Amino acid sequence: MRHAEEQGWTVVPGRGHCWGRMYCPSNDRECRCGEFCITSVWSTPRNPDTFARQLRRVVDNCAVERGPFIQPVEYP
Repeated sequence: MRHAEEQGWTVVPGRGHCWGRMYCPSNDRECRCGEFCITSVWSTPRNPDTFARQLRRVVDNCAVERGPFIQPVEYP
């Protein structure tokens, strides 16, 4: 969560099983048609480490931040 906030993403509390939502600072049509501009943060993910890597990957692969011709970042 800290990494997302450092990159300008907004974290908003959610309801129910959704602990919160992360919103891209560049929420526009150029950013993968808005597909990854909003990401849910679950309160009880099946595997917390894997879920943390997935959230970091969403932030790091933001199309607007990385530019249109840069390859996505892969994590082990």
